Parts: sequence; C-alpha cells; structure tokens
Amino acid sequence: MSKDVLVFAEQRNGRLHPAVAQVVTPARALAAAGGGRVVGVVIGAAVDAAADALAATGVDHIVTISDSSMERYTALRYRSALAAAIAHLKPGVVLLPATFMGRDLAPRVAMRAGAALATDVIELSRDGEGRLEVRRPIYNGKAFGRVSFPAGRLAMATVRLNTFAPAAGGSGAGREAIGAPAIEGDARLTCTEVVRTGGEVKDVTEAEIVVSGGRSLKSEENFKLLYELAGVLDAGVGASRAACDAGYQPHSRQVGLTGKTVTPKLYIACGISGAIQHLAGMRGSKVIVAINSDPEAPMCKLADYAVIGDLFQVVPALTAEAKKLLAH
Repeated sequence: MSKDVLVFAEQRNGRLHPAVAQVVTPARALAAAGGGRVVGVVIGAAVDAAADALAATGVDHIVTISDSSMERYTALRYRSALAAAIAHLKPGVVLLPATFMGRDLAPRVAMRAGAALATDVIELSRDGEGRLEVRRPIYNGKAFGRVSFPAGRLAMATVRLNTFAPAAGGSGAGREAIGAPAIEGDARLTCTEVVRTGGEVKDVTEAEIVVSGGRSLKSEENFKLLYELAGVLDAGVGASRAACDAGYQPHSRQVGLTGKTVTPKLYIACGISGAIQHLAGMRGSKVIVAINSDPEAPMCKLADYAVIGDLFQVVPALTAEAKKLLAH
C-alpha cells in the first residue's frame, strides 16, 4: 500500500462535478504530508473532458476507466470499476465527494476493497505515524467525532460538500487508461433513465446557494418567486417541513432534521421562522440571510443578515437587483 491519495472524480454527462475540486484540496495536503501523489480516477463512457477539468485541479496523475456500459451511473458497475482502480494503484487513502453518488458508492467499494470508511468528514489529517485521522459532525452538528484509521488498512472517506475551497493550479498530470472489469453479476442493475424532480433546479445538498421557503409562502404557486430567484443565482430551492407537509413542495426539497442537511455558501431563508428541526439542517451554512416579517424569529437571530419585511415584496426586489448585478 502506497502513500498515494486517490480521489474519485465524479462526472455527469461528461462534466466534472464541482465537488471534486473541493476534495482535491485536502487530498493534496494529505499527499504532501505523507510523501505521496494525488491520483484522480474518472469513470464513465466519455471521460476526456472530465479528465481535462480534473487536470486543472492540480492532481499528479489521472486514471480513466471508460466503457459504454457506464454512460449512466449504476452502483454495481461503478463499484467494480473503482475497486479495480484501487487494486491497480494500491493507494493508502481514497476520498469521494459526499454527493448522492459518493454516498451510494463509498460503502460498496469499501466492502469490496476491505477498507475502513468514515462518511461526511469535514477535517482530514495524518497523525505522527502517518495514519489518516478525520473529524465528522454527529447529531446534526451538535457534536463532532474524531475517527482514527488502523495502520496497514486502506482508509476511505466521503468529504462534505462546500467544506474546502476548490483546488486549482495544474495541467501536466500524467494519464493512463485501464480496462473496465467485466463482472457478470454487475449487469443485474441497469439505469435506463434519469428523472429529475423540480426540473433543472439543483438539489439542495449540492448547491452552493440555497433559497428556502416556509409555510408563509401560503401555496405551491407562490414558490415560483423562489424558483425565479434561484434561477438567477444558479441556486437550489429548499423548503421547511411545514411547507412540505402542506404540499407546497415535495419532501425531496425538505431541509432539516427529518429532511436534508445542507452546507451552502449562502442560505436565503424566506418566511421561515426557524424551528429547531430546520435549524439543525442548515446551521452549517457559511452565510445566512433571513427574510421575515418577525424580527424575533429564531431564524433572524441566527442569520448573518436579516431583512425585516414582507417576503412577497422583498424577494421580487432581490431577484430584480440580482439580475442587474449579474448582467454586468
């Protein structure tokens, strides 16, 4: 087992996922501390464009596994492909972004490769003996756990999105292609179609900006105000549990203790009072803006910026101003 750090370079439709550049940042630090390389692995059908984008993040080496059967993500084929890359490269550490794909793939690969796995980590380092140590939030961020990996065993971790700044500054990474393993049992599962809820609006767990609404929106129709703002900001649209229970938005967009945990760079809460269950799912946001008519609402007290006013007037005005600014 080498000191190399392997990064799973997730790509979708030939485009490198933005979270990959974020994962390369701690990977480079770990590799430097251990005296190894950062190796990126791209899996898919057409991978050249994603590999070019990966090279720009400063990885030292790129391995591609290309096959028409992997045009769309399927857990079994990707598991076998990434496990084959691990067997070929023999890294000491494997990192994946904590996206839907990464969270689905990591435990399958860890089982196949006999690795130890920690999920949703926010800090990574090496101890005095060079072993991986990570820190991860537990109880929805109310506490943190520190995980130490055993010596001599492959260490794997998924890295929480928007935790690290994207890496950049490279282009000269060497490349090699390895064959996709042909495992008969992997054909049991085939993806024929990808259906996205909510159109092309980003999922809240992967968006750098999230615009969320509460029951104060009063109807599904009124959520169009938030979708318009999200479209301008290239943001995801979220909702409180009360709004989802009322049928204003699907539960796939629910943010909170019983929904999804988000850590965007900017979280805009529109008409959300800030029940403790909702706060638990978004308090890790870098900057929080609250738009609310009640200055005493818990969300306003948590927010970095609070706009006290009628959201039906503030949100359209904010959308108009954002359009003007982005037009320049």
